Amino acid sequence: MSDNFRHSSHEDRPSRRPAFLKCRHCGGEFSLDAPGTRHRNHCPWCLWSVHLDNKPGDRAADCRGGMRPIAVHARADGEWLLVHQCETCHVVHVNRIAGDDSERELLALAVRPLRCVPFPI
Repeated sequence: MSDNFRHSSHEDRPSRRPAFLKCRHCGGEFSLDAPGTRHRNHCPWCLWSVHLDNKPGDRAADCRGGMRPIAVHARADGEWLLVHQCETCHVVHVNRIAGDDSERELLALAVRPLRCVPFPI
């Protein structure tokens, strides 16, 4: 984790949130500012996350397990959501994708069921 801290938009009140994080899964560094969402909760390179929340943003989960990206879900309005499952406690969370998420990784999740068809094609 970087020692750089960014300032919040509230009159000179410093934020304790670091400007960049290092992914526990792939080691890539990424900014906490994410286009298209207010709260980045996953690595844009490998899409993995960490189980920090019970409810979005509460940081109340004691688990801290790795959250594996297992699928994408498309809303009726066309917005894609990322589905994570904790490797420690197996809870499932659904989160908005960010504008800088790896398109290759998102598409790989989307077509995964087609690679494992349970019947002959």
